[in-house]
Amino acid sequence: MPNSTAVASSGSHATAGERRQASMEFWAIWYPKAAATGLLLGRGLLDQTDNLLLHAAPDVITVEVLDMEGRRVAYGKDLERTQGSPMCHLRRDGSRIVREDFWPTDADRGLPVMLAGGEVGRLEQWWHSDDKKEWRWRVEFYNSSRSPERNTMAS
Repeated sequence: MPNSTAVASSGSHATAGERRQASMEFWAIWYPKAAATGLLLGRGLLDQTDNLLLHAAPDVITVEVLDMEGRRVAYGKDLERTQGSPMCHLRRDGSRIVREDFWPTDADRGLPVMLAGGEVGRLEQWWHSDDKKEWRWRVEFYNSSRSPERNTMAS
């Protein structure tokens, strides 16, 4: 597959892989009440997004979003649980991260979801009982060891 290029806004040429990497971010989720400086729950590399679901979030979390250059682009400190639920919706609001614990609906299908350890997939299906005592869900994971410019499955 040939190495495609495009002119970036700065006028320099960027490969498709470089453009893809530039649109990715690291989301790091910390439990700040453990150890001396907190405990990392997960750090995932994913396509740039304003919404991330987190499964089994503890009572308080700190969220840091970094670009590929390591610059902080969004942050939320000591975000407290808003209700008892198995899922947490993290939403970017400018440079702030807002937390809302919730029960997903069909409208949330396709959103990225992070599991403990940092693995990120997409929410494919969600169901819960009316009394919210049981739930079933399906997440799809996709990984590739190809170089970013040869990876054809985007988002």
